[in-house]
Amino acid sequence: MTIHILVGTTSGNTEFLAETLQTRLEAAGKQTQLHDLPALKEVPVADTSWLICIATHGAGEYAESMLDFMADLAKQRPDLSSIKAALVSIGDSSYDTFCQAGIDTQTLLKDLNATLICDRLDIDMMLDPDPEGTAEAWIENKLDLF
Repeated sequence: MTIHILVGTTSGNTEFLAETLQTRLEAAGKQTQLHDLPALKEVPVADTSWLICIATHGAGEYAESMLDFMADLAKQRPDLSSIKAALVSIGDSSYDTFCQAGIDTQTLLKDLNATLICDRLDIDMMLDPDPEGTAEAWIENKLDLF
C-alpha cells in the first residue's frame, strides 16, 4: 500500500521535512508518493495511508500549498473511513495559533472518519534545533502502523 505524503508548506521547510520522512519510509521498504501541491482529485481517498506534513501560516491558517486541498476536503466531505492517517504539524510557539493547521486538519480527518494511527507530532520551529531529526525519530516508532 502506498503512503501518500501530503505537504502543506509556504516557505519550503515542511517540504524538506516531508522528503526526509519519505526517505526513511522508503528505506524501511514502504512505497510512498509525495504530493507537494496536493489536489483532492489526485490523492486517493480510500484504502490507503496519508502522512500529512503541514505548517501553520499567518494567524493559524493552512500553509499555501495545502489551502485548496483542505478547502475541497471540507466542502466535498468524502468518507475517509478506509484511510489511515498520521500528522506532523509544524508551527512557531511564539504565536498563540501554534500548530493550529495541524489541529484543524486532525479535527477534519476525524469528522470524515479517517483512522488516526498515532498522536499528532507538533514541531516547534523556534525551539527545535533539528526538526527533521525529531520527525525521523517519531516516524521510526510508527513504521509498523502504516
